[in-house]
Amino acid sequence: MSGIKILIVEDDEIVSDLIQWRLKEMGYGNYEVAMTGEDGVLAVGKYLPDLVLMDITLPGEIDGIEAVHQIKKVYPDIPVIYLSSHMEDEIISRAIETKPSGYITKPFEDFELKMAIKIALNK
Repeated sequence: MSGIKILIVEDDEIVSDLIQWRLKEMGYGNYEVAMTGEDGVLAVGKYLPDLVLMDITLPGEIDGIEAVHQIKKVYPDIPVIYLSSHMEDEIISRAIETKPSGYITKPFEDFELKMAIKIALNK
């Protein structure tokens, strides 16, 4: 698992720190963090992660869903798991259009994150 690279795109520092801690506990120590959709898109190009954990509501010009649209144009095979507190039909419909590997609602349990990561990486 140490060779797996994960990009976390999350603007809330507390949530980001919690995800980083959880990833370390799961054995995923190779990760990067971005705080905006734009930075997430750029980070994918530089870091070439094996998986992206993407928040939907982000500061900046583009939200997480638009960031994933841009990422998938260039890197269609990188799996993305959305992490969001949004459960509205419109947002979920937009997210589904990007063909994510998972969608976890916040707050989430460790096992939910662990299982979503395992499934996404093994598709």
